[in-house]
Amino acid sequence: MKVLMVEPGKSPYETEIAGGLESLQAAVGGDIQAVYPYDDLVALICNEEGKYMGLPLNRALYDDEGRIYDIVAGNFLIVGLSEEDFTDLPPELMEKFGEQFKHPEKFARIAGEIIAVKQPVTNERQEKDPKPSHSGPEL
Repeated sequence: MKVLMVEPGKSPYETEIAGGLESLQAAVGGDIQAVYPYDDLVALICNEEGKYMGLPLNRALYDDEGRIYDIVAGNFLIVGLSEEDFTDLPPELMEKFGEQFKHPEKFARIAGEIIAVKQPVTNERQEKDPKPSHSGPEL
């Protein structure tokens, strides 16, 4: 099943996992919880005990006014929904949610309110500067 994996501190990526409860549990590191915070036919699958286990905070969930109402702890998946089960995430939704969760977030409590600060995306496969550097005078 093609899913979008979102790990704390990293950009999301498409991956393939076997269908079934065991592979979903392995992906999130424990018992799963499915939540449905979006109008699209998708589920967010996370570790049900992630916050209690002290897993790292990952991404915030926002209400219609842009306020944080929850924070997902640990790895989570975005999966597609069929009439009876979880299924492949369609390519257009893979792109949509990949962009939505593109930036890792750090969290802080300021004046009693939790804020999320989006972090820059770093390309782990980024090539070194191809321009040769030299210390001699220009000719």
